[in-house]
Amino acid sequence: MGGVPKLTPADAAAALRNPLAFIADHWTPQPRTVQRAALAALVMSVVIVVTGGVVRLTASGLGCPTWPECTDGSLTPTNALSYHSAIEFGNRMLTYVLCAAVGWAIIAARSEKPYRRSLTRLGWAQFWLVMSNAVVGGIVVLVGLNPYTVAVHFLSATALIAVAAVMWQRTREGDGAPRPLVGKAVEQLVWFLVAASLLLIVAGTVVTGAGPHAGDSSEVKRIPIDWETVAKLHAVLAWIVVTLTFALWFVLKAVDAPKGPLARTRELFLILLGQGVIGYVQYFTHLPELLVALHMLGSCLVWIGVLRVLLSLRERPETILDLPGPSAEVAVGTRA
Repeated sequence: MGGVPKLTPADAAAALRNPLAFIADHWTPQPRTVQRAALAALVMSVVIVVTGGVVRLTASGLGCPTWPECTDGSLTPTNALSYHSAIEFGNRMLTYVLCAAVGWAIIAARSEKPYRRSLTRLGWAQFWLVMSNAVVGGIVVLVGLNPYTVAVHFLSATALIAVAAVMWQRTREGDGAPRPLVGKAVEQLVWFLVAASLLLIVAGTVVTGAGPHAGDSSEVKRIPIDWETVAKLHAVLAWIVVTLTFALWFVLKAVDAPKGPLARTRELFLILLGQGVIGYVQYFTHLPELLVALHMLGSCLVWIGVLRVLLSLRERPETILDLPGPSAEVAVGTRA
């Protein structure tokens, strides 16, 4: 093991001017490290959604009745508050863990050699989504869990998951121009699947906003529609997504598509089946908290699965290094 390099005054000044550039100059992560960092950010983006659901399902949404403090004059729960405060405060603290995971992804992407600007931008996009959604979460508390703001909060988290999933995929690809693996008709079918999935998620937020789990034991405003009617529409959209996925699998088999799109479509179909079972059981058992939490996790996994199907329709080879001389290397193929 080599010695730790001494930090000169010039190094310290450089680190203060641009910490990311300083780290990149002194550290080159392995591709697998960058992939793991991106995966950690994706996992934490799902965890924060599920734990946010736990806050709502345990009626702890106003456990910390103000923001950014937990109570007036205190950043942390006081002894006078209940366990609801601990649950809400714990969810807020997980935001810092999410920020750390996103920060690690940004640093790893910035330090990778050669430098890939696209990866760094995806990392920063996650950071700003986390920051903006933290503000939205504060607004949700300040307006007493208004269901429309809760829906925006969840949809913002869905956008974060999308960017994190794209970054994770991009860490395993090159920066060459994308090459389609299927025809235009198949691509259009998948885009219909993505659109239907988005509608399914939006309908789910309406069910949440109209349903019985308001997020707090006090009187909380609900969306003034019959939640069971919206739940049936939600189920219809779910069947449309399942049908499109099943049709996509048959089409991919018919055109002898590569293994990647077929595998991702099969995985999505299995996730949808599990999610469908949970959805129907929770509906007929009057929305027990545990099943609703599992359904929220399933919603995240379905969205990630749909995005993975979309991203599997093309491949991006490594960028060709155009170097002079016989020692020039050409990087081809995709990353492991």
